[in-house]
Amino acid sequence: MNETLKRTISGAVYIALLLTAILFSTESFIILFGLFLIITIYEFCSLVNLSKIFSILFGILLYSTILLISHYNKETTLFLNTTFNSDLVLNTNIQQLDLVLLAVTLVISIKCILFLFYDNIQSVSTSSKYLYLLGYIVLPFIFIVKISFGTNDYNPKIILGLFILIWTNDTFAYLVGKSMGKHKLFERVSPKKTIEGFIGGVVFAAFAGFLISKLYIQPKPEFSSKSILIWTIIALIVSIFGTIGDLIESKFKRIAGVKDSGSIMPGHGGILDRLDSVIFVAPIIFLFYQILYYVS
Repeated sequence: MNETLKRTISGAVYIALLLTAILFSTESFIILFGLFLIITIYEFCSLVNLSKIFSILFGILLYSTILLISHYNKETTLFLNTTFNSDLVLNTNIQQLDLVLLAVTLVISIKCILFLFYDNIQSVSTSSKYLYLLGYIVLPFIFIVKISFGTNDYNPKIILGLFILIWTNDTFAYLVGKSMGKHKLFERVSPKKTIEGFIGGVVFAAFAGFLISKLYIQPKPEFSSKSILIWTIIALIVSIFGTIGDLIESKFKRIAGVKDSGSIMPGHGGILDRLDSVIFVAPIIFLFYQILYYVS
């Protein structure tokens, strides 16, 4: 089969699966990203040579526990009390839990950024591998789910808007970079990325943020200007930190000596290759929402 055709078909299946799960229900969205998490952990462990079984069990346990406590507290409490004939009360301070998880993720994210500049390092210690597994892979998946709830209830428009911004940034960064890119962005990690492509991605993502706010989110007239500003800032966050996330994954692949993190998507590589931007962006977007919440 033609490589372009394979890439088109696998990309269409991925997008259709993503859109269906996000729009169908909260549970289908959480389950799909739980499956994505399993595959991503497997691919990451293959890149850095970690125990796959232990890492997957750890990731699923943490993902499931945090989301059940955070968003299904009553249902989880009822299930546990009915199953074990107990009188358990899960009084978890969700805000404090979120802040602790966010702090851990941001610290490891900073470590990931510093890792980009370690030119002489061609191997990663076992302790660092598990730190990256926690803060670069597992916790960001939790924040992907959390930001989809906005301030209260599940809102598919938030997560769809985020993916639209990421796809827009990636597409136009590639197109602008290919057509007029001359200055390398970070050649020793990703030789094909250019400064011109990065700027092109930022500009078109910001425009997409404006359109999302006006045409998709459709805020009330009195909140229109505020919504435009919020989605423009989100677009800038996506462009900057999405690019960094892509570079970080490229660094791991360069050390492992592979082109793709996996082969589950013909022509595209692995799930980590598709989600490297969003998993690095998600905690930053969650932080941005927290700032908005406390300021407003």
